[in-house]
Amino acid sequence: MKLNLTPLFAALLLAGCASVGSVDPARLPQAPAAYKTTGASDAPALTETWWQPFADPVLDDLVARALSANTSVQAAASRLAQARAALGSAQADRLPQVGATAGAGRSSTPGQLVPQPATQYSAGLNLAYELDLGGRLLQARNAAALDVQAREQLLADARLLVQANVARGYLALRALDAERDIVRSTVAAYADTLALTEKRARAGDVADLDLARVRAELAANEAEALALDRRRVELETALAVLLGEPASGFQLAPTAWTTALPTVPAGLPSELLQRRPDLAAARSQLEAARARVGEARAAWWPSLSLTVQGGGVSNELSTLLKSGASTWGVGLLGALPLFDGGRREAGVNAAQAQLDGSVIAFREQFLLALKDVEDQLGALALLQAQGEANARAVAAAGQALKLSDTRYRNGLVSQLELLDARRSELANRRAALQVRSAQYQATVGLIRALGGGWRDESVRLAAGRR
Repeated sequence: MKLNLTPLFAALLLAGCASVGSVDPARLPQAPAAYKTTGASDAPALTETWWQPFADPVLDDLVARALSANTSVQAAASRLAQARAALGSAQADRLPQVGATAGAGRSSTPGQLVPQPATQYSAGLNLAYELDLGGRLLQARNAAALDVQAREQLLADARLLVQANVARGYLALRALDAERDIVRSTVAAYADTLALTEKRARAGDVADLDLARVRAELAANEAEALALDRRRVELETALAVLLGEPASGFQLAPTAWTTALPTVPAGLPSELLQRRPDLAAARSQLEAARARVGEARAAWWPSLSLTVQGGGVSNELSTLLKSGASTWGVGLLGALPLFDGGRREAGVNAAQAQLDGSVIAFREQFLLALKDVEDQLGALALLQAQGEANARAVAAAGQALKLSDTRYRNGLVSQLELLDARRSELANRRAALQVRSAQYQATVGLIRALGGGWRDESVRLAAGRR
């Protein structure tokens, strides 16, 4: 599938080159011309409710419960609230600060022969406003706003990660239920073979060795069934944590695995990768770091503050607000540090280093995103072929077992041949089921790698219930 992501990253990372922070374009990631797994160039529409094409009401319910109670999502929402509060503080620094004062004091006038203490009342308003000559306050506000954007995108990423983990855990549990059914059916078959072998042993038709072999196979498969039961408990409790619920009170009853498998469109547009929330967050953090370089450089500018005061002072509370008691004042205060021991230069260097780190972090996140997409696209393509091969193996192994069982019951083949056929049939059925499970996991993984799902006529449920 052909992708042209170069304009995207030129817009996201090189926009604002005239701003304060400096970024070497050569350090920014270059998008590939195409994925290794190619396809058509049609562009399906985007959808946030990406799990709905799986057509599983239980999955829908689990995702909804996780989004409302998952602790990771709640923690991300809390960090977003903190960033918004910091933005409010940065915005307030750019506005005039108005305050009111009131006081009362009692004192005597020095030099009087007989001191006469007097009470003095005061009240007033004061206004202070810092003139942002170098844009320091503006850059601080811009950085705080970009922090909010990053936190919003990280919250979206946390929600997407929880959705994907719930889907993966649920689908793994349903696949495990199906595998448990296969192993239990095999246990039942071995129990039937054991009953037949015991009957023959009593008649003297088979040796004790044959009886021991069947008993060993039955016990081994019973142990495997118990191991799968233990694994199911682990998956169930992991789901409970994702849902923000106590593991002791959470239970998901076994049921038939009828979840549909969505078909991946032939072509996936570059817009799908563009909207990955973790990439968007890394971009916002990079731009915030650039703004903080500007904030640090603005510290070289002089500070200029305007103050206005007005009020009244009187010995009588009743005359405090009369015109004769009023006072006022206007002030303009400028300050320019002449020597700070290199503090401001160190601040600029630190901000530039933070910007460099943000570029590296974005590059790493971008490369990982491409790897995720390539891994899942490649896995889906290979799993399709592997599934077809497994289906042929299951059919052949089932036919071989059917023939061996009939021939064994008629005394035409040895018990070893029957046991070998049964082991082969079980192994192939489990392998086919595991490939099917891997297809679901890779589909969810691709959706996660692209930042969400897609919706288009080319996206349709797989024929029938698999």
